[in-house]
Parts: sequence; C-alpha cells; structure tokens
Amino acid sequence: MSGKKDKHECQCQTGVTRRGFLSSVGTGAVVASAAGQVQAAPGSSPVLITGETVPVKLLINGREHRLLVEPRWSLLFVLREKLGLTGTKMGCGQGECGACTVLVNDEPRYACLTLAVEAEGFKVTTVEGLMNGEELGPVQQAFVEHDAFQCGYCTPGQVMAAEGLLRSNPTPNAAQIQAGMSGNLCRCGAYAHIFPAVAKAAELRRKGGQS
Repeated sequence: MSGKKDKHECQCQTGVTRRGFLSSVGTGAVVASAAGQVQAAPGSSPVLITGETVPVKLLINGREHRLLVEPRWSLLFVLREKLGLTGTKMGCGQGECGACTVLVNDEPRYACLTLAVEAEGFKVTTVEGLMNGEELGPVQQAFVEHDAFQCGYCTPGQVMAAEGLLRSNPTPNAAQIQAGMSGNLCRCGAYAHIFPAVAKAAELRRKGGQS
C-alpha cells in the first residue's frame, strides 16, 4: 500500500499543484490582521484572502463548466457542492479510503486530494459519466450482477478504480485486479465479490467493443 497516495494524487503538469500552493502560503511570511484577513508580509508574494475566487474551466463527463472557485477548494467539494455530482463520495478526506475516486485523463485520482484548479485542462470522469442515459456502464453492470457491495457507500469509488484499471489494462489477471483495486477500501469486506465483478466488467467491455 506504500505509494498509494502518489498513485492517486493528480500529477498535473500545468497550473497550481496542491503541494506548490500550500508551500507558497507557508513561505509567504503570512500574518493575520486584526480584522482576521490574511495578508502577505512586505516583499513576499501576494496571498489570496479566504473567500477570493479565481475562474476555472473544467471538463467533466464531456461537458465544459466555467465557474469561480477558491484556490483551496478540492475537486471533490466542487463536484458535490457546486456541480451537484454527488456520486463521488466524501470518505476519509485524507486520500486513504478511495470513496472519492474519479478519473483524471482516464487515471484514478482521489478527488479529496486534488484541488479544483489542478483539474483545469484535464478530462475528469465521475461515476455519473459512465452511464449512457439510464443504461449502466459495463463496470456498473458487473458490480450489480456480482452483488459487489453491501452498504454501497464505497461503491462509486470502487467502480471508478475498476474503470481506470480496465482503460489501461483491458485484460487484467487476478493479481493485477487486486493491485489495481488496492487503493480503495470496503469497510463491509465485499472484496470476494468485487474482484470477480472487475473480471466480469473486463469481459463485458470486450464484448461491447470498449477498450
């Protein structure tokens, strides 16, 4: 499980990174004024006051969204609270459970550890984006057929992790499925059904001509 966060954090090549943003705040010699606003000390880089927003353009499930976000907002927050895409779940909020997994350029990422501003210029897919109207996608259908859930809270993240795995490896073996799903935890312990469901999803995708 070591390196799990590195695998799921968004490694963006442009824009603001989470680590870079936090570092800039830490090194900006920031002091709080009596009014409670954050100001930069003389000679340091300007720091945005809490509540200030920046424009971003996000491509989510094939649809472009233009909105104003605070630089500190996570992609998870924006998806759920600003765009109403509540299929992506808040779990631990620390990149440990995988309930918030989405795809960024077809790779699984934890939305709770990805800033919304980091996602600009990338293709984001949520669990809602796997459906064709009211028709379930192959991974979703396989999870239903194999009863690969109990409480269901972690299921959207499990489905997105499986989708990301199959987009990169259409024919995974059992060990590769276990490794690909290792970043997602199921507190109900439904792994005995989840792993066969991923194998079934690979079969359904091949029959449907998806890759």
